[in-house]
Amino acid sequence: MKQYELIGTDGRPYPSPAKGLWGGHRGNKIYGLMECPAATRAIALGSYVKSRVFFADESTAIAAGYRPCGVCLREKYLIWKHERREGGIYCALPPDRRADNSSCRIG
Repeated sequence: MKQYELIGTDGRPYPSPAKGLWGGHRGNKIYGLMECPAATRAIALGSYVKSRVFFADESTAIAAGYRPCGVCLREKYLIWKHERREGGIYCALPPDRRADNSSCRIG
């Protein structure tokens, strides 16, 4: 069975039988949609491939310390940027849609 390498909440890779649903850049600590136009352009230029990482879900990317992409997740990026400036907590889901703060990180 094929194994995929995903990044866990601790930021370390682990093998998974399922493909990641979110992509990211290890060096810039950015996560986004698999079909992100910015990532697609960077991959086509060849400069992104070695730093590409994958996540099972968005909350894992956030817990691992990654921020939303400013291109494909523009609204979430602007919220992240504002909350970071204010020293607040960034969460992937609004309070009414999360059971706890496991999908959150400080600043």
